Amino acid sequence: MEGIPARLPASRRPSRSLVAVSLLATVATVLAACSSGSTKDSGGGSGAAATAAANAGGSGGAGGKVSIFVIGGKSDDPFWSTVKRGGEDAAKIVEAAGGTVTFLGPQNYDNLGPDAAKLALTALSQNPSAVVGPDWVPENQNEAWKQITGKGVPVFLYNAGGAEQATAVGALKYVGSDEYEAGKAGGQKFGESGVKHVLCVNTLPGAANTEARCKGVADGASAEGAKSTQLAMPSSTFGNPSAITQGIKAALLKDKSVTGVITIGVQDADSAAAAIEQGGLTDKVQLGTFDVSQTQLDRIKAGKQLFAIDQQPYLQGFYAVSMAFQYVSYGVIPPQNPLLTGPLLITANNVDSAIEGTKTGVR
Repeated sequence: MEGIPARLPASRRPSRSLVAVSLLATVATVLAACSSGSTKDSGGGSGAAATAAANAGGSGGAGGKVSIFVIGGKSDDPFWSTVKRGGEDAAKIVEAAGGTVTFLGPQNYDNLGPDAAKLALTALSQNPSAVVGPDWVPENQNEAWKQITGKGVPVFLYNAGGAEQATAVGALKYVGSDEYEAGKAGGQKFGESGVKHVLCVNTLPGAANTEARCKGVADGASAEGAKSTQLAMPSSTFGNPSAITQGIKAALLKDKSVTGVITIGVQDADSAAAAIEQGGLTDKVQLGTFDVSQTQLDRIKAGKQLFAIDQQPYLQGFYAVSMAFQYVSYGVIPPQNPLLTGPLLITANNVDSAIEGTKTGVR
């Protein structure tokens, strides 16, 4: 799998972190294959390793009673299903050692920041050994994260928030992609492909990670002599393909200068593809998206989509959960912060290897 295209300067490629990720992936795969178990699921600056182990009810290792709570997205969100798959594989190791992993997620994304903060406090009320979660909306969530770290409970941010927010709330690590750099790579790809005006469709406006994505797209496009504007749609449209299709189609028909569309997720990308087709713009407007699904890969393979930006969500779930377990049990932790899982740009040049990855169920 190729990373950010080699044409980008080395200073803008997270090469060292990605090498670390590759090495950890090899170890993680072996560990996961050696364990089995089940997980709990629910809809509803940290202390030292010794303190964390004491909070967990034991000295760590096979005899400890580690209890890890993991906050994620909606249960029917395809992207978060992949993140959870990684977390569940890591949970097998935790459970083989006598611990538990409980997954929490919101019912919808209409009130994302406050709802996520409540989930974090729910986790805290259960006397956890560690809490793992995204910092989607820092202004709503950071106080809850600080309450957790203030109690000496280790926190590991993943997927959203970055190393900056991890430092702000006292979390030990951030595991995920650099959203701004991911967007920048996408914007540059559009510009290099002749697109002069990109529409960044944001169905979760206000969320730190999606705003960073669209900003990156704008800056990347600008570096190639193009521009990007954001189409911010009500978060209530998230998961409503018809509403998103109509919104994108209306924007494209209104502004004929738009020749590229990028979406924040694969469901929206499917809606964007429908909008482009319904508007009779398949020969004019190119499509890109964040995240990956089989549909995106098939379109790229067929020459109907320019790219998909992969943040490798499976690795985010796996690394965050395993890192939390290793820390509270043994006091060990990787030195890299952030621990990057992406971005990786999938284009016609490397789509075949990406398609192979879907056969294992981790894309």
